[in-house]
Amino acid sequence: MSKSMKIAIVDDEKDMRQSISQWLALSGFDTETYASAEDALKGINADYPGIVVSDVKMPGMDGMQFLRKLKSVDSTLPVIMITGHGDVPMAVEAMRVGAFDFLEKPFNPDRMTDLAKKASQVRRLALDSRALRRELSDKDALMRKLIGASPAMERLREDILDLGQAEGHILIEGETGTGKTLVAHALHAVSARSSRKFVLMSCSAFDEETLGRRLFGPPQQDEPVAAMEEARGGTLVLEDIEALSPAMQARLLTAINEQGSPAETRIIGICNLQDEGKTCESVLRPDLFYRLAALRITVPPLRQRGEDILTLFTRLSEQFADEYGCDTPEVSAQEAAQLLQAPWPGNVRQLINVAERAVLQNRRGTGTIASLLMADTDDSSRPAMTTEGKPLKEFVEAFERMLIDNTMRRHKGSIVAVMEELCLPRRTLNEKMAKYNLSRSDYL
Repeated sequence: MSKSMKIAIVDDEKDMRQSISQWLALSGFDTETYASAEDALKGINADYPGIVVSDVKMPGMDGMQFLRKLKSVDSTLPVIMITGHGDVPMAVEAMRVGAFDFLEKPFNPDRMTDLAKKASQVRRLALDSRALRRELSDKDALMRKLIGASPAMERLREDILDLGQAEGHILIEGETGTGKTLVAHALHAVSARSSRKFVLMSCSAFDEETLGRRLFGPPQQDEPVAAMEEARGGTLVLEDIEALSPAMQARLLTAINEQGSPAETRIIGICNLQDEGKTCESVLRPDLFYRLAALRITVPPLRQRGEDILTLFTRLSEQFADEYGCDTPEVSAQEAAQLLQAPWPGNVRQLINVAERAVLQNRRGTGTIASLLMADTDDSSRPAMTTEGKPLKEFVEAFERMLIDNTMRRHKGSIVAVMEELCLPRRTLNEKMAKYNLSRSDYL
């Protein structure tokens, strides 16, 4: 159960409202009470961050009318109905209309708590899924997720804007954990197809027979519509495209050719080859490769993104610290250098794991970032740090930028507070902020 989830308790009897509220509050819920359905509807919208518990028999708008109204506002909102003793037909009707469950008076308070927990979990999943769908359809939000000021990331964002608006198929290449699927979402979001279906399928998740049905059809009973059909007119993303057998590659090529030009459905292939000496070009048949690679994006590995590593680590640490309710770990100059020097074989995905563990370590008051980096390294196969030398000036500037950025965030853009903490005169701070492209307005 998420602490932020609410429970709206609707009952015209004051004693019953207070009794349910007190019990659920003791169970850790954030409750709010309403004396009528009409009042409750003023405070419950489609994104209400919680669930509803309502009596059925109320003056004015009764519980069944209230349930129907709530379902018209948000069909996924869980509503627990409280019915009178022996009122089975009413309970059956409530479930038919879409009630999450019902409690018959007199009810066991523990049963109420159990139902509230289950309904809250269902609500949280629904809201998270809805937020994700909105985010993945918002091109501005997606581009903001592609954090970084490095030349490599600037080029990537430019490529996404350019190629996303083109009509051809696209091939995305890059190491594991670099964010290739996020790039695919962004390409769809900035395209003319953004209002149409986005379908994602992993080519390595099924055996060949099942993959053939899931991709091209016809589906067996209880299987979803074939991906090619579901994505018609929109975008079909094929992860691990290198896993396709020669026969499946031939079928895909035929399907692409049958679409004609411009393509009815855009295909985005994601290639995840890790073996040295192998490329996507070497494992795909040439005619399929060149159909997909007419437009091509290579997502840069984290080790080539310079001080983006510190920017990402800072943002991720702040997010995890907020999630766990603890302080963000402070990064020393030595630790900043270690982060910049690490080879990051797992790229951004590995950085996310390190940031989360750094926050948990900081909460316990033990461990170092260096120990986390060493733990993520297979000593027999990789060095803990890169062998690519970097000028000391780069490390110093990256650390300086991170320090000013973190301090500005902590003080919410207060120049005076930042000057005092960092012992910098205003002119020097202004010059360094201009040098590192930091703007006070970003922190207010």
